[in-house]
Amino acid sequence: MITRRQTLQLLGTAAAVAFMATSLPAFAQNVSVQDLAVQGPLGDVALGPADAKVTIIEYASLTCSHCGHFHSETWPELKKRYIDTGKVRFILREFPLDPLATAGFMLSRCDGNDKYYPITDLLFEQQKNWAFVDKPLDALRQIMKQAGFSQEKFDACLRDQKLYDAVNAVKNRAIEQFKVDSTPTFFINGQRHPGSMSIDELEQIIKPLLGA
Repeated sequence: MITRRQTLQLLGTAAAVAFMATSLPAFAQNVSVQDLAVQGPLGDVALGPADAKVTIIEYASLTCSHCGHFHSETWPELKKRYIDTGKVRFILREFPLDPLATAGFMLSRCDGNDKYYPITDLLFEQQKNWAFVDKPLDALRQIMKQAGFSQEKFDACLRDQKLYDAVNAVKNRAIEQFKVDSTPTFFINGQRHPGSMSIDELEQIIKPLLGA
């Protein structure tokens, strides 16, 4: 545990996450919907009905600027137009690009499924205030206070080896089975679409699937 926490503290600057994936031109590639539906050790936290015509699975990193852009610019409209209306089912899956993103996902999972999206939304919204600062772990601790985390709870969460392994298991399966190599990567009814997308780009894919 100490080694992992020391690693987090060494992240220091934005250079630590400089290798984060860049946005790539979208292309489609079939992946088995049945294979995609298999959940990781922590299970999926899904939004939208299980019988929706369209299922979107996003593999993202909390320290990825392109993921942050998607969640600030596209996500609110996607949620309002398609998820809240029951047309689309959405699942965010962990694909941490670095130990700091792993820590963020561990914290997002620490307080139960009901807090998963509120915390990931908060971390994406505040990304520049913790992911790209001189002392990211201290900044992350301060942000998590907004979500009700005491210092003791924060530290205990990051010491949870089972949780650490489970978060990374989701990423490793995505790499090995679905060939995910950048974030964000979306699977829309089994079709692979890498790179951050605007709501207009998403609608071009979603509407035909909905029969609209």
